[in-house]
Amino acid sequence: MKPIRIFLIAIVFLVGCEDFLDERMQGIYTSSTFFQTDDHAILALTAAYQPMAFTGIRNPLWVFGDVASDDAIKGGIPGDQSEIEFIENFTYTRDNGFLEHIWRRYYEGISRSNDVIHRLGPAVSEEVKERVTAEARFLRAYYYFHLVNIFGEIPLKTEPALTADDLHVPVSPVASVYDQIEEDLKHAAEVLPASIGGQHGRATKGAALGLLAKTYLFREKYELALDAINELEQLGIYELMPIYSHNFMTDFQNNSESVFEIQHLSGQDPFQGNVLNQWFAPQPENGYFFNVPTEDFVDAFEKTDDDIYDPRLDYTLGREGKLWLNGEEFDPAWSPTGFIQKKHLQPLSEIPSGTKGDGDLNYVFMRYAEVLLIKAEALNELNRSSEALEPLNQVRKRARESFLHDETLDGHGQIPDGLLPDITISNQNQLREIIRNERRVELGFEFHRFYDLMRYGRAYAEQKLADTSFDYDQHRYFPIPQSEVDINQQINN
Repeated sequence: MKPIRIFLIAIVFLVGCEDFLDERMQGIYTSSTFFQTDDHAILALTAAYQPMAFTGIRNPLWVFGDVASDDAIKGGIPGDQSEIEFIENFTYTRDNGFLEHIWRRYYEGISRSNDVIHRLGPAVSEEVKERVTAEARFLRAYYYFHLVNIFGEIPLKTEPALTADDLHVPVSPVASVYDQIEEDLKHAAEVLPASIGGQHGRATKGAALGLLAKTYLFREKYELALDAINELEQLGIYELMPIYSHNFMTDFQNNSESVFEIQHLSGQDPFQGNVLNQWFAPQPENGYFFNVPTEDFVDAFEKTDDDIYDPRLDYTLGREGKLWLNGEEFDPAWSPTGFIQKKHLQPLSEIPSGTKGDGDLNYVFMRYAEVLLIKAEALNELNRSSEALEPLNQVRKRARESFLHDETLDGHGQIPDGLLPDITISNQNQLREIIRNERRVELGFEFHRFYDLMRYGRAYAEQKLADTSFDYDQHRYFPIPQSEVDINQQINN
């Protein structure tokens, strides 16, 4: 011990006792020293975006959006990640790890958003403060939108936790959570610009209006949903891509159809890649082949009398008799159902098998195609069914006209007879079912289906999930994770 004591005495002698004891640690921020400058505000906002990225298994949105629905099963090697299978079959318990993953991940996003909203100091310029606060409120709404759809009644936290008691928050009614989501999105839509100088992935006015329209739709506030869509369309910046599949290719990311897109970048330290590229890929590509499509999903796609399918089917998944992403014949033995989805995968020419889990393909949370389908649904529910046909048929027209634009399609240059004809039915009940199916095939494997099943109601959900243990009264919402029940004294088990 003697050499160390002599060394410490020498330090005190050289720097002076008072200066030595009062010296601030370098490179360390606390809540009192951070949030004080424009740069700090941007850094804090960037941290609030991070939990929504698919940089690890702890963002299992696909488990709740796809696997819990009728579109997919777990897939993968039997026994691997068995907790996903419990969710698929609705035999889970509160201690299921995937419940905890998404709960912790998205509440972390909410916590970081709350810090940005409430902690920015007076030295932060008003321009920066206004913009980053509006973005943070969009992010908070995004996280709460998913949590309320998965868990129902949840703790509503809108301020930073300053004491231990602040961690104990009772659950709020679903309506109250949605009220907060609406309030945040309306504020964001008022403040945010239509674009942010080419800074892709940032929340914009269009993103706020799009999610607001979806929130109104889920709450059956159809007139308000149409108002939000009208304001979004007046921006004049969104349109459908000519080729559907371009929405899921790296060469066309952040395109004119993208309303809100979550960014990924491979080869970074710290890691910023998309792990879904490995989780969903076939085993020969060093993938785990999870989240595989069902036959029921395939059967939802229309085909002509000559057995020519809606081209969105083969843009969405691989199947027997068709070429896979790398140009080879698809092998149905790669999957327990005979299908593998494509929307989150990249060919080996972009991401080789050795770095398969470090993809740079973004996740598109909302596309303009969904906005059009929200518009069609809202109009139909307001008994304006004839008006609903126009946005619905826009989506169908783009799908069938892929044959005019995509040179890789067999028969390119001519639309097959009878393929995806315009819908002319104006009966509200019949059109409702058509719109629901159109949402399913247009948005398949974009993590939306389970939310739709639940909002369509008991009869629809129980029919579509009849092969599982699903019971609407018991499984409409997933239970709050046991870990949260254990630590939050305001939650009753």
